[in-house]
Amino acid sequence: MKEFAETPEIFTRMGWITCGGMLQGMSMALFLFPHHIPSGGAAGLAILLNHFLHLPLGIALWFVNFSMLLFAIHWFGIPWTLRTMYAVTVTSLTIGFFDRFTDMPHVHLGIDLLAGSILFGLGVGLMIKYGASSGGMVIPALAIAAYRREPPGRTMFWMNLGVFLLTATVIDFKIVLFAVTCEWASTKIIDGVNAP
Repeated sequence: MKEFAETPEIFTRMGWITCGGMLQGMSMALFLFPHHIPSGGAAGLAILLNHFLHLPLGIALWFVNFSMLLFAIHWFGIPWTLRTMYAVTVTSLTIGFFDRFTDMPHVHLGIDLLAGSILFGLGVGLMIKYGASSGGMVIPALAIAAYRREPPGRTMFWMNLGVFLLTATVIDFKIVLFAVTCEWASTKIIDGVNAP
């Protein structure tokens, strides 16, 4: 009987995680990736894989995220890791869908950067709030934030900065400025969504 009583709660949780994954995927596919702006460390590594190996961005992001999940099992357990795998899959499928079927006019880089940062922050914030994550560098960032008892967004910011610098040296140094701006805005939203 207890399992049936928990079913609506599970559906609600997974619904919010799905929504978060779709928001994150839309932010990346529609607003950030067209300008080669990584929204985080995993996205930066996905852009590098796309650049060097010509992997589609959705597949590259999925590969980077799933490679971090062995770390997640140790720190957060199997249920959290399975929810994160689901969230990463939703994000990757959303990116693949919009990348293939949508041609967005990009009027202004600043507007795309703002829209992408807001959607990304809301998406990741929802996933963290409901017991998952967007994968990638969020996994070690959450572990460090939990250990040091500080907001996850701040930890994510500093970890991703290193990946941004690497991406910028390979593709274009202006990317660092845009990526740091996106990261700063989205991590504020992530911490706002997860505020007690």
